[in-house]
Amino acid sequence: MSAVTAVLTYKLPARRHPVVQFILHQPLGAAGLVSIVIMALAAIFAPWVTPYDPLAVDYESMLAAPSWQHWMGTDSFGRDVMTRVIYGARTALAVGFLASFVGSTAGAVIGVVSAYFGGKIDMIIQGAMDILLSFPIIVLALTVVAMLGQNLVFGVDVNLIIAISIPMVPRVGRVVRASALAIRELPYIDAARAAGFTNTRIIFRHMVPNVVAPYLIMLTAYVAQAILSEASLSFLGLGVTEPTASWGLMLSGAAADFYQQAPWMIIFPGLAISLAVFAFNLFGDSLRDWLDPKIKI
Repeated sequence: MSAVTAVLTYKLPARRHPVVQFILHQPLGAAGLVSIVIMALAAIFAPWVTPYDPLAVDYESMLAAPSWQHWMGTDSFGRDVMTRVIYGARTALAVGFLASFVGSTAGAVIGVVSAYFGGKIDMIIQGAMDILLSFPIIVLALTVVAMLGQNLVFGVDVNLIIAISIPMVPRVGRVVRASALAIRELPYIDAARAAGFTNTRIIFRHMVPNVVAPYLIMLTAYVAQAILSEASLSFLGLGVTEPTASWGLMLSGAAADFYQQAPWMIIFPGLAISLAVFAFNLFGDSLRDWLDPKIKI
């Protein structure tokens, strides 16, 4: 009876919440996520976090060194560097997330469609992807943004987002296509065809949900790439323009002229870019390990 009682009274161990499991198994990824959340909150609540106006010019405080009044010093126009770094996070994260979402989503859909239909359609699509892959990311982005120019919608340069997202499409498409090719051969796809489902329904209801894991991994990883691309284009004068706060823009112009007299004009925006890219790379790598069943413990 004691054995029967033990079996009847046995309780399965409580299953930890997925977030808790992620933190325990991927502490570096959790640290990256915390950094991303802090940057996002600082960007969202920038008017309440910063004591200065990012556009306010103060000629009496030009090139002031870091102090209690200006923790990161001021630039050549007397603008508070810390304030512009925080407001610059708005530009970096907005462009980063939107460009990565557009590029990754378009690449995922193209990859699934290419894998599902195969044959000539797959050959044509992959040929177009090979052409895009032949161009370096920054060169392709430079070409597109130079051709399209600037197009502001609600304060966001739509053409800049398109220019940054286009180089992502073939890279995401290749990864998603590889996963979709394996899914296409599964029995439930043949059953859906036999049941008379349309190709559109099979693709979006049965195949797309099964490539979410690689899609999310690429989406997260390419936010860092998009932030770097935005900073590079703004540094070259083809991205965000003055007086908008942008990390890449803060590294160009007067910052290059006064780098010896006021090195903080370069150091702090550069650290912000490095921290953002590092945080997204940490989180993206940990997310890949967490979602990959071959690696996940």
